[in-house]
Amino acid sequence: MTTDQNLHYWQSFAETVSIEGRAFIDGRYQDAESGEVFDCISPIDGRVLCQVASSGESEANRAVAAARASYVSGVWADKSPAERKEILFRFADLIEANQEELALLETLDMGKPISDSLGVDVNGTLRALRWTAEAIDKVYDELATTSHDQLGMVTRNPVGVVAAIVPWNFPMLMAMWKLAPALAMGNSVVLKPSEKSPLTAIKLARLAQQAGIPDGVLNILPGFGHSVGAALAKHDDVNTLVFTGSTGVAKRLMIMAGETNMKRVWAEAGGKSANIVFADAPDLDEAVEAAASAICFNQGEVCTAGSRLLVQDNIADEFIEKLQTAFQAWKPGNPLNPATTIGAMVDDIQMKQVLGYVEKGSAEGATLRCGGEQLDIEPNGYYVQPAIFENVTNDMAIAREEIFGPVLSVIRFKDEEEALAIANDSIYGLAAGLWTSDLSRAHRVARKLEAGSVWVNQYDGGDMTAPFGGFKQSGNGRDKSLHALDKYTELKATWMKI
Repeated sequence: MTTDQNLHYWQSFAETVSIEGRAFIDGRYQDAESGEVFDCISPIDGRVLCQVASSGESEANRAVAAARASYVSGVWADKSPAERKEILFRFADLIEANQEELALLETLDMGKPISDSLGVDVNGTLRALRWTAEAIDKVYDELATTSHDQLGMVTRNPVGVVAAIVPWNFPMLMAMWKLAPALAMGNSVVLKPSEKSPLTAIKLARLAQQAGIPDGVLNILPGFGHSVGAALAKHDDVNTLVFTGSTGVAKRLMIMAGETNMKRVWAEAGGKSANIVFADAPDLDEAVEAAASAICFNQGEVCTAGSRLLVQDNIADEFIEKLQTAFQAWKPGNPLNPATTIGAMVDDIQMKQVLGYVEKGSAEGATLRCGGEQLDIEPNGYYVQPAIFENVTNDMAIAREEIFGPVLSVIRFKDEEEALAIANDSIYGLAAGLWTSDLSRAHRVARKLEAGSVWVNQYDGGDMTAPFGGFKQSGNGRDKSLHALDKYTELKATWMKI
């Protein structure tokens, strides 16, 4: 099919797709008790996709009660790991069978290109679920070394009820990074998607039920504002709270949890990642393309976005010239067109925030090399041309604060010591990249970078086998890999006298 035919296909699909907007509690969709709803607005063109139930404290209480009852009953927790694995694989198969509908909902709801929704979000969701499901009957408990008349066992118990609050930028994928390990280890879950992009989470609830996940084990609570998240953070029957989002919200959730039942709080929070290009980078053209992708992909709405580009002085002029050319391939367009590389910002609030930082960068003395303007792609849509700032210093707001949009700050450095000082001079420590042909430098710099993920001669590497999370105010705990399972289990030591 041609691009135009593909665009027509997705536009036609968008006109006919059935969209569910109600909460899912104890195995059924239901309205908020208050009857309150909010409009789910597509950033593509500003049209109202549906009305979504605005869950509140009442819904949080009912969802937690359903999760607690299902956990205590053992209907899910007492299944063998092999049984849970089989059901989770059926869940993955249903996601795959409905992948086009899920991808469309993601694009309509959040504004990302349909090609990314299919190729990145759906595929990543499937990989996270299948990888975790495959792992659960291969995680063994332990026997301690004891004297002849003692038996020491170290076992993992499910934590119980998990509340998960996930962001709007990768709604389905971030949800699955929490759901897969939480469910795999036998917990019951209450998931709160962002009000900016709740649709795929609501759809996943029905698919999970069809796969055989018992009622009450997975509950979905869309809600407007912070009332649902606060209710879950304060709830005494929630044992663990997992969160991905801003550092400011993470801190508030930790305070709420500490003031109530001291539930475990695991947070993947903000980032302001440094991408360091040394003069001896093995392939400057490849580094240029990666630097462009690192800030433009997903409209820059990525926690690990390479928003600080550190370039060594003696190659900086050449690199910036090449970078400006590379940015020409990242032009916002209709997200339903598979040829589009950048879609719409998630809403007008986010668009205005990005445009505000563009103004702030110029006011602080940085030089706007290209981009930074609002574009009229579709009527009432939210589109911003990716921007490059040069002559940036690390004390400027555009270099220190998380913009969450396609705004790149280029900072020059003289040597390795200065590059490390600039990169680590941040409250965040989520990710970093470095480009060099010097093997010793690669090891040396990677070791000294204060970041949870470091990518060498690439940006955004890794897969489900690698843990993901941050240092400093980028959070605690890890998603992905076997390390993620630690967040959803309690270790128990049992000693028997023989």
